[in-house]
Amino acid sequence: MRIALAACAALTLAGAARAEVVRQDDTSFQLRNVVQSKTTPQKAYAALGEIGRWWNGAHSYSGQASNLRLELKAGGCFCETLPDGGGIEHGRVVMAWPSQGTLRLDAALGPLQQEGVSAALTFEIKPKGDGVEIVQTYAVGGARPGMPKAFAAGVDAVMREALTRLGRYAETGKPE
Repeated sequence: MRIALAACAALTLAGAARAEVVRQDDTSFQLRNVVQSKTTPQKAYAALGEIGRWWNGAHSYSGQASNLRLELKAGGCFCETLPDGGGIEHGRVVMAWPSQGTLRLDAALGPLQQEGVSAALTFEIKPKGDGVEIVQTYAVGGARPGMPKAFAAGVDAVMREALTRLGRYAETGKPE
């Protein structure tokens, strides 16, 4: 319940995120979330690399967002350090293009990792008005039949919350 309330509160910040399950079939789904942020494209892109400061720790294995890191370079790791000396690779950067405001990861996140799916998470940052528009797409494929129906809405809620927190963090330095 606390997580749901935090997600609702986050949606009121940094301009409410627009969210959509763009496509869903028996073995795949695609999400699209959009948020506005009163910041520069450069600050928004740099904020992506400060994931430990804006991601909600409730959506991590360690429970601590500060254990997350995201290297903004091709081959860079979106990784989490676990308290017992272990770690998790949540994703790998496959495109880092700061001048175009694009970051793409090969990232089957959370419970999707054990499902053996392929997933592409893309952030596109474009100037808009007195700030930026950040578009997040997440395409998941290769799922077992029926899995998208069970997972798409929940994954969308987590991704929408993450994008809202990113937008707020890029704008104010605080994700909440």
